Amino acid sequence: MTNPETRLKTLTMKFGGTSLGTAEAIGQSAEIAKAARDHTADRIAVVASAVHGVTDALQEATTAAAGGDERYLQIIAELRDLHRGCAEALAEQESEVVVAEIDELLEGFAGFCESVSVLAEAGPRALDHAMSLGEQMSVILLAAFLRQIGVAAIAVNATDIIVTDDRFQDAAPLLEATRRKAVENLVPILERGQTPVITGFIGATPDGITTTLGRGGSDFSAGLIAACLESDELWIWTDVDGVMTADPKVVRSARTIETLGYQEVRELSYFGAKVLHPKTIQSVFDTEIPIRVKNTFNPSHAGTFIIPDLNESNGAIKAITAVPNVSLITVEGKGMMGVPGIAARTFDGVARTGASVLLISQASSEQSICFAVPRANAPAAVEALEFEFELALSRGDIDRVWAQDDITIVTVVGSGMRQTAGVAGQVFTATGRQGINVVAIAQGSSECSISLVVQDRDGDDAVRAIHELVIED
Repeated sequence: MTNPETRLKTLTMKFGGTSLGTAEAIGQSAEIAKAARDHTADRIAVVASAVHGVTDALQEATTAAAGGDERYLQIIAELRDLHRGCAEALAEQESEVVVAEIDELLEGFAGFCESVSVLAEAGPRALDHAMSLGEQMSVILLAAFLRQIGVAAIAVNATDIIVTDDRFQDAAPLLEATRRKAVENLVPILERGQTPVITGFIGATPDGITTTLGRGGSDFSAGLIAACLESDELWIWTDVDGVMTADPKVVRSARTIETLGYQEVRELSYFGAKVLHPKTIQSVFDTEIPIRVKNTFNPSHAGTFIIPDLNESNGAIKAITAVPNVSLITVEGKGMMGVPGIAARTFDGVARTGASVLLISQASSEQSICFAVPRANAPAAVEALEFEFELALSRGDIDRVWAQDDITIVTVVGSGMRQTAGVAGQVFTATGRQGINVVAIAQGSSECSISLVVQDRDGDDAVRAIHELVIED
């Protein structure tokens, strides 16, 4: 066993797209990594997103090529100018190397788009290949900026590290294979005193075919790397001062939360908070690695510290978040009472449509089941349920299956709520004072969150009303 006194401290850092949006921002990110390398940790692994907006541009170019639209040529030219502009801030020799590497990648992408144009098709596998290019270019830039300020940095493609299944556009990592690859390919770099700068968002199948982990997947990548390297901490660098008590665009008095538990962050990210990818906590769960969320443009701010267990008993509400563009689907009928299997058949039918169920609520009388899905999935889900219950509908056992589309889910999160009586009452009193009608409610078994279903027009007002409870604490 390693002696704790001689064990080297390892830090994994992830920089998001806004942290890499300009040459100045990339330089700032490099300085942050260097400072951490000099003063905080013995070894640093860096994970980088694509430069802000680049992934969308690559997807647009590929889709245009598949449709026979030569606009992809203009997009490639714009991407070349963007990355060259960043490279021009480097010393001449380093700049020339970076520009040559990026030009090579973009020339390959142009040839790829030509092939897509001939085939007139761009499926998920093709899109993964195209959309991985953004991270490949950003790590070349960030590694070069680090070298320029004296850090021995090397760009690393995560296709050599993160092994996934072949579910293109939303691949799932194969953890044991990924851990082996990380030990084989990253640990030697760290032991040589170098800093690997690793592409976020992407991986590869066991056969080496490029995949992506879904939009926002760079956080997920960073969590995987941190876990595989047994990092002491994971730092997520973004463009805000940490996790906020509410969306500051909705609530002006929103403030940064100093400390959160894993469970709280999972609830917040699942129900709409965009600071962390929902799977980030999952990736570090077993290793219990603490996470810091910090602002690249205000690095002296403490940010938010996320730890595995947060034992609190004050019952405080920590944060409120909202998911708009949701539909509430209801299956109802007097003949449902006491009939086994209704819920199972309901969710089997919805699952076959590929819809994600965000929330479930069932009347105690067993006369109705309602659940929320993304609005775009509602028509297919209703159609699937009408088919599933065709006989029950014809016999009158089920009265109807219907969707209410003007819905927002407002979720209140706080680990201390589970030991505190009356929190739900405070929430409903706050919304009631504003004349907000709550359509449905759900409370997770963790008792860490309470979700309210309200009409879209009431969503922001509900968030603001409940946030007053945070301010009062």
